[in-house]
Amino acid sequence: MEPGVLKDIVIIFALSTFVNFIFTRIRIPAIIGYLLTGVIAGPHLLGLISSPENVETMAEIGVILLMFTIGLEFSLNHLLNIRKLVFLGGFMQLLLTAGVTMLTARVFHFEWTESLFIGFLTALSSTAVVLKLLQERSQLTTHYGKTIVGILIFQDIILIPLLLFTPMLGGATPDVGHDLLILMLKTVGIMIFLWFGTKWLMPKVLRLIAMTRSHELFLMSLLLICLAVAMLTHELGMSLAFGAFLAGLMISDTEYSHSAFGNLIPFKDVFTSFFFVSIGMLLDLGFVAANPWLVIGAVVLVVVIKALVAGLTAFSLGLTFFGTVVVGLSLAQVGEFSFILAGLGLMHDIITPKHYQLFLAVAITSMALSPLMIQVSKPLANLILRLPLPPKIVNGLFPLRQVEIPEISKHTVLIGKDSRAINLSSMIRSMGLPFTSIVFDTDLARREMEKGNLTVFGDATFEPVLRQAFVHTAELVVVSVGNLITALSIVEHIRTLNKHAHVIVRTRHVTDIEELYRLGANQVIPEEFETAIDFFERILGKYLIPRMDIERAIARTREDNYGTFRDSGKVGGYSLLKDIPEIEIAAVRVGEKTVFAGKTIAETAMRKTCGVTMVAIKHGDTVIPNPEPATTVHGNDIAYLLGKPEMIAIATDLLTKEIQR
Repeated sequence: MEPGVLKDIVIIFALSTFVNFIFTRIRIPAIIGYLLTGVIAGPHLLGLISSPENVETMAEIGVILLMFTIGLEFSLNHLLNIRKLVFLGGFMQLLLTAGVTMLTARVFHFEWTESLFIGFLTALSSTAVVLKLLQERSQLTTHYGKTIVGILIFQDIILIPLLLFTPMLGGATPDVGHDLLILMLKTVGIMIFLWFGTKWLMPKVLRLIAMTRSHELFLMSLLLICLAVAMLTHELGMSLAFGAFLAGLMISDTEYSHSAFGNLIPFKDVFTSFFFVSIGMLLDLGFVAANPWLVIGAVVLVVVIKALVAGLTAFSLGLTFFGTVVVGLSLAQVGEFSFILAGLGLMHDIITPKHYQLFLAVAITSMALSPLMIQVSKPLANLILRLPLPPKIVNGLFPLRQVEIPEISKHTVLIGKDSRAINLSSMIRSMGLPFTSIVFDTDLARREMEKGNLTVFGDATFEPVLRQAFVHTAELVVVSVGNLITALSIVEHIRTLNKHAHVIVRTRHVTDIEELYRLGANQVIPEEFETAIDFFERILGKYLIPRMDIERAIARTREDNYGTFRDSGKVGGYSLLKDIPEIEIAAVRVGEKTVFAGKTIAETAMRKTCGVTMVAIKHGDTVIPNPEPATTVHGNDIAYLLGKPEMIAIATDLLTKEIQR
């Protein structure tokens, strides 16, 4: 590595760390911090970066890894399920946005050719920005999240025909028919490869690698698969990012997808930061300073057009008004692939250098505004929905048939966006307890309704949806959404409707507890800490600490608002290992042809002959604790023995050593 490259990396890390430290304190998203870092360090301001091309290379790797992780969260079946959203929704959004933008540009006296090209530039949204923000908010699998993903996938696919079409706008006469035919053949080849990789290749390859139990080899193979498939699609004329997404799809249906996702997160986050820095480096602040009102006006115009068109597209696909607003504002920015298209247009003299600079300013500014627009989309939708809008607007063109929920009180309301809430509803139903559910996902909601469960489809951050599930008369409300921002909004609305209900919230991190309690949660269950509690319980059980003392220790820890453990080694002042240091417990599988197989515990005389006690027996799926002397010990049973190690060794030999019949 050249010293200059290392210097550039150090500068970017140092500057972005400083900027994002300040931005984190004032609650500004990190994406904006990275963009600002690029602006400051870029050639148009301080010029701190000596080799921008190396930064761009690392930026491209960041986008590749981001799309790879997005693919891991989907699956081929999920992609097939949203094919309508991809092709119909994507085509509508692209055509309408390009058309409206072209007509708007004509109003401002742009030439027809340039107006059409600007329409194409504007129609593309930022896959990297939007999907990263949705991923952070756990919104990829929501109905509006799937719509956004579908439209973005279509934009990535359509980029290739747009690249082929651009030289024609500039007056070149390439053989477009031949190029499109080749492209179609390549597309068919990729689809076959995708099916083959998903159904056969990836499961076998990853299983072989996993059997080595080498973490380094597993990580290296993931990176190889990601980069190799990305390179393959690039060689076929498609984007690297699209290839990485396909690689993620092929792995997503295997049992190794979660492990792959966890391994790649650190790499993704680091390299993705370079992408946003590289985008920021393109912005010429001198141009912005010289034309502030032109830039502001263009940004407002582009954001409004894109938000309205994307929202209209979402509404025509059947989304509710709430989802329409979220989709519209989420896609209201110019995308990173537009930079490639714009550069090609500048080379073929389709747009002027001045308009190219204007495009860069609008694109980067709209990207920087994206976190804010996505953040305000839900509150804005809820605010508008307070107006007396027609039901057709509120519920969408094709509303999910809602189960008529009779008036109910003193019940439990389950609020969730995944299978956790559904599994919980099954448990509550088995106990015969009254409950209603609010489900974010249409497919899950439909399945629950078919079972006859009182289920409401909708976003629980919207008060009318909460009322529909009778949250205002509920005795207990369980919130299991995973995302802190969503959970906070739901809890706040619950407390507006019901001051007395007991609210239990699942969250991911211990650090979320205080804020959820502040907004009115009665009990918060952080996943990371409950995992530690489970380990703690099992460890104490292994040491044969009395059950009462274990439960007392766990209760004390929870009462401390999930604070640090209090000298866990001295629970209740009692330790069996301290009082009886030579004792242990062991599980032994009884052989089918041993001397003890088929005999009762009394007949084995285990305590008398070996000096051990059989404290439990597991027969099939049934566990018999403290078995009676008349209990029969069968072959393949698991016997739990308590005693000194040397005595357990003797008993184990007798229980496992087969005799000759």
